[in-house]
Amino acid sequence: MTLGDAVVSALDALRLHKLRSALTMLGIIIGVAAVIAMVAVGGGAREQVVAQIRSLGANLLVVTPGNITQGGVRLGAGAASTLTDDDAAAIMKEVPTVQVTAPFLRGSTQVVAGGANWATSVYGIDLGWHEAREWEVEQGRAFEPDEIARGAQVALIGQTVARTLYGGADPVGQELRARNVPFRVVGVMAKKGQSTFGQDQDDVLFVPLPAARQRVIGRNMTNARAIGSLYVKVRDGESLADAETDVKALLRQRHRLQPNQEDDFSIRNLADIAATREASARTLALLLAAVAGVSLAVGGIGIMNIMLVSVTERTREIGLRLALGARQGDILRQFLFEATGLAVIGGAVGVLIGVGVAFGVSNAAGWPLLIEPQSVVLAVVFSGIVGVFFGWYPALRASRLDPIEALRHT
Repeated sequence: MTLGDAVVSALDALRLHKLRSALTMLGIIIGVAAVIAMVAVGGGAREQVVAQIRSLGANLLVVTPGNITQGGVRLGAGAASTLTDDDAAAIMKEVPTVQVTAPFLRGSTQVVAGGANWATSVYGIDLGWHEAREWEVEQGRAFEPDEIARGAQVALIGQTVARTLYGGADPVGQELRARNVPFRVVGVMAKKGQSTFGQDQDDVLFVPLPAARQRVIGRNMTNARAIGSLYVKVRDGESLADAETDVKALLRQRHRLQPNQEDDFSIRNLADIAATREASARTLALLLAAVAGVSLAVGGIGIMNIMLVSVTERTREIGLRLALGARQGDILRQFLFEATGLAVIGGAVGVLIGVGVAFGVSNAAGWPLLIEPQSVVLAVVFSGIVGVFFGWYPALRASRLDPIEALRHT
């Protein structure tokens, strides 16, 4: 019997018992579908996390005010404005691994333009903001150095604010009012999308930092140079962990903190956030992989069971073939091809169902979808390996039947 004859014979045997073959493939189908859906949705989720982290800026440290203690009472993080413009300037000057610093103030305000109004976030920024956040102006221009220095009444707006206040009109050169203070729009920021916390980053108004202090957000009464937070961008190729250590040491020195005192600031490393989310995604992937592995194992056991039943049912047929000159290898290949055919067909059907499930989950949850061709090929190949592994024993048993005893079987 040639290889082609063995394949044709195996397919004929599967067609002869369609329902039984379909039920046997069910475990393989479920396992492969779970693998494909897992890889597609998990890969898309990872890409979304990476994109969100990247949207905040690469190689970025975020320095925020920490807790302070007054009269033995710990007031909690951000209770006092412990960071200043001078801290930002010192970090830029004294930490060689730092590329740029970007101090800022953040608040919220109602903005009005013509007959439209909108509640949005407002940021007071300086010249380092665009470089630190890797956020360019798409339409118009950025702030000029002298506008930052004198706190000019100029503004940059995000895509959401531009769309809400001006519709399809060009906002550049138009006037808007924030806290009843007029600002001239000089530019519209490029689209950023959602942050890692689900916030619309394009729903924002930017004004020069001095203008934010004097006219919109307000000045800190205890420290006129206080800032809300500070972005520190580290040079490419430099260690974020080392830069974080250097920035921490410098700030402790500047704030005159004793060795036994806690930091009055906190530093977040966005790479750590990305690593944490990636670890969570890997844990979920391993869990789904375990479920898929169990399903494939159950499907493989089902194939072995049905093939053993098939050997018993076709004992006389096997004996007749052996008596007519078929070799043990011919019988082995035929039954092995049947088992592998069940697994591979089940794997292919599972791929189709898995892709459908992944699309359904993606549309329902609003997640991105990433279907990698290699994962599809790997799933089908692995299902074939399962068929070979679990089909080997029944095929071997069939090939070792004694022709005389097999012909006597009823």
